Amino acid sequence: MPRSMSNPTVAYQPKPVVKEKDRDPVAAGKRDAAFNRSASFNYFLTDKFEAGVALRGTEVKSIREGKANLKDAYGLLKDGECFLLNAHIGPFSHGNAMNHDSLRTRKLLLHKNEVRKLEGMTKQKGFTLIPTRLYFRNGRVKCELALAKGKQEWDKRATERKREADSEAKAAVARSQRR
Repeated sequence: MPRSMSNPTVAYQPKPVVKEKDRDPVAAGKRDAAFNRSASFNYFLTDKFEAGVALRGTEVKSIREGKANLKDAYGLLKDGECFLLNAHIGPFSHGNAMNHDSLRTRKLLLHKNEVRKLEGMTKQKGFTLIPTRLYFRNGRVKCELALAKGKQEWDKRATERKREADSEAKAAVARSQRR
C-alpha cells in the first residue's frame, strides 16, 4: 500500500553539536602573553632560561587580558636572587583600590644553580639579562630570560639588511610558484 503524503516521515537527524567555548589562547598557553620584539633587534641573544614570576592576583588577570609589556624590562641579580625590573603590567580592569603598581619590581623564581650560572655569565663585560617573552604554562606565568650582549649600530643595520633580503627571497619564491 502506498504511503500517505499528508504525514511524511523524516529520517532521524542528530542535533548539531554545540562546541564548548574555547579558552583564550593566551590563558591556555597556546600564545605568548607578551613578547619583547626589540630584544632580538637590540641584542645578541645567547642562552635562554625559563623562570617563574612571583605575581599578585590582579597582575595575573591583567596578563591574561594582554596588558603586559616587556619593551624596557631587564633582569637584575642581587644577593643570590633574580628580579624583573621595568616590566609594565597594566592595572586590572575590574580591580579596586588594592590594584597593583604597574612598574613594580617582581621576583623571578630560578633554581640556585641557574642563578649561580647567570651570575658568572653576567659578570663578563657587556652581558645582561633581557626578558624575551611572558607566557602561561600549566596555569602559571613564566618568563623567558635571555643572556644578551648589546649590538652596535652597524650590527643593527646588518640585521635589517638580512631581514629585508630574506623577505625579498620569500616574495620571489612565492611569485615563481604562482606562475
